[in-house]
Amino acid sequence: MEKVRRKILLVEPNYKNKYPPIGLMKLATYHRMLGDEVRFYKGEMRDFVINGIYEKCIEQLGQIDNTRNWKFLEKEIIVYLKTKRKAALESILANSEGNSLKDSPAIKQWLEYFANYYRKKEYTKPENREWDRICVTSLFTFYWKKTVETIEFAKLLVKDEKNLLVGGVMASLLTNEIEEETGIKPLKGILDKPGILDPKVEEAKHLIIDDLPLDYSILDEIDYQYPTGSAYFTFMTKGCTRKCAFCSVPILEPVYKQKVETIDKFNEIKEMYGEQQHLLLMDNNVLASPKFPEIIQEIKDMGFYKGATYIIPNQYEIAIRKLKDGYNDRAFENRSFRLLQELLTKRLKRRKGIAQKFYDILEKYQLLRKESVEKVNLIKSYNEIAPIYEKYRDKSPKRRYVDFNQGTDARYVTDDLMKLMSEIPIRPLRIAFDYLGMQKKYVQAVRLAAKYGIKELSNYLLYNFKDKPDELYRRMQINIELVEELNIHIFSFPMKYIPLFGEEAKDRQYVGKFWNKKFVRAIQSILNVTKGIVSPGREFFERAFGKDLHEYNELLYMPETYIVYRSVFENSGLTQIWLAEFRAIKNSHLWNETKIIIESSDFKNIDTTKVNPDVLEFLRHYSITRDDVKEIDAEIDKLRKRYLNLIRKDRFIELTLTYDFE
Repeated sequence: MEKVRRKILLVEPNYKNKYPPIGLMKLATYHRMLGDEVRFYKGEMRDFVINGIYEKCIEQLGQIDNTRNWKFLEKEIIVYLKTKRKAALESILANSEGNSLKDSPAIKQWLEYFANYYRKKEYTKPENREWDRICVTSLFTFYWKKTVETIEFAKLLVKDEKNLLVGGVMASLLTNEIEEETGIKPLKGILDKPGILDPKVEEAKHLIIDDLPLDYSILDEIDYQYPTGSAYFTFMTKGCTRKCAFCSVPILEPVYKQKVETIDKFNEIKEMYGEQQHLLLMDNNVLASPKFPEIIQEIKDMGFYKGATYIIPNQYEIAIRKLKDGYNDRAFENRSFRLLQELLTKRLKRRKGIAQKFYDILEKYQLLRKESVEKVNLIKSYNEIAPIYEKYRDKSPKRRYVDFNQGTDARYVTDDLMKLMSEIPIRPLRIAFDYLGMQKKYVQAVRLAAKYGIKELSNYLLYNFKDKPDELYRRMQINIELVEELNIHIFSFPMKYIPLFGEEAKDRQYVGKFWNKKFVRAIQSILNVTKGIVSPGREFFERAFGKDLHEYNELLYMPETYIVYRSVFENSGLTQIWLAEFRAIKNSHLWNETKIIIESSDFKNIDTTKVNPDVLEFLRHYSITRDDVKEIDAEIDKLRKRYLNLIRKDRFIELTLTYDFE
């Protein structure tokens, strides 16, 4: 009896994130091993539905009239499916020669049929649902609303709700809340035992999903570009030996595994997708492992030794090979198109003769537009394209780096461990500095790094937890002092604490015991300029956060718009006026009343409340919004561009970004 091939949809909600969904990449491998049809999607679910209906529509139209490429009318057809606008219909029916297809009732009928199918939500009817299983991943708890919306939409697409699986970070932390809100009971933790998802499927009984290699191909199915670039994503250890109150790892990975077998999965990925440039390790506390010397040796055996370089493999050749194998056609069609466009527009840009020849080949096989790129033409054109691609593709050696991207624990650092760390091309070395009490251990770890020639460091500075605002400033200041003392670079990334559980976990509004809304917003406003980075330079640090604690504390009370557009308001004199008035009112009997209002950071209806007239006069500074600023602050714009260039230049700075500062 022939096995039934299931249709599996893997979904990442449409939030902004840095790393690809590791869990879904493993699930893609798992389901393909079982012979299932797998699709990955990240974006708005309504767009996913309309795109699916569009694909069915053009397939039907192609059967009626195969003389035109209906894919070239994608925008017009989608507009009509969404709106049923007459203008969109007329644009579809008119062909390129100016002839009219208005007399083709079949085409009009099918267009109207699929428009009604979408607009009347026919796709939600049980008999029309096509997905046998939908797996929705989740990330931070403050993405609650977007994740719940995605789950609710997925319920309308899956044949049976019992086959809607929800997993990931938020699912493991807010398990009961998700079930109460959606009726779907999430999977908690990791899939580290055999047969969890399909206990009755013989081929699945021995498969441990968490141990499977990642399916990198699914990342080419979507338009969203993760900023990690070419990298292996893996673990050398799992879990953590500590139980920090602010951390979710003890819940997500409760058992510490001193060494995870990695080399076989690494070699399999290299064989399937070609070598990757960097090694991105997701370990939560690698230095706690007594097998750390073995881990370092394995990293070197994988080709990540000090001074290691990398040459991009022929990704076009790999893509065509995968298309011939029938492995994820959607992904490798997309990848092939991107590779060919990159060669044409970048590598051949100044070689006019060969560029024209290459262009003519692409035109011949209808490979110039994404809409007309098809597997059959990609394979047919391979013999003509391959020699040109191989000759002109990028073959320059590039430096390789290793990134323990979750940070290392300064409390485990020893001279011997740091010496081992220096034997691999680590960049940057991330060391957490979660609270001021870690100062001695943290400083010792940084000095050891400098001793062994590790010059590029970054760290996470947790704030808004049990710390006080002054302690955040002091931690940043310590980094500036270490940079000057040791001639190194430390990029700091303040990370705002958000609770792991309860209603406060569902958004970003939480304010710590020693913080208030205004102080939190002030820090975020300062970081807004540089995409969350605190530069290692003293001049920038003191300009951004103040020369000392006194200036820093005044900045925390400064109007948000004055912070973001610093030079605009300084040049206008408003900042100096505010500062003089702030100091005066702080030393008056009006301070307590004023302080309460400022720290609440709510100035919208201040005119309607019973406030002392002198206080109200002072608070006029806080009524100026960013929308009121007409002039562009040249200095801020310059700084913003400077740090955006830094981010583009070094993806390992990009990897540390938090999108929480905006």
